[in-house]
Amino acid sequence: MEEYDLYINVKKPAIGLYVRKGAGLPNLADKNDWVFDGTAAQDLLPPSVVAGVAADGHAFRDMD
Repeated sequence: MEEYDLYINVKKPAIGLYVRKGAGLPNLADKNDWVFDGTAAQDLLPPSVVAGVAADGHAFRDMD
């Protein structure tokens, strides 16, 4: 099963960023604002997150 790494924005903790496990952060201008928060299996994530990562290599998620 596919796994995804979660990064949380320290300035806006309600925003999460998912990427494929081990892919690291995409080329973001504010890369230092994101901290690794763990890895999740595909079946624990909303289908929209999985589809977003498949299409764009990353997906944002409202963590509230």
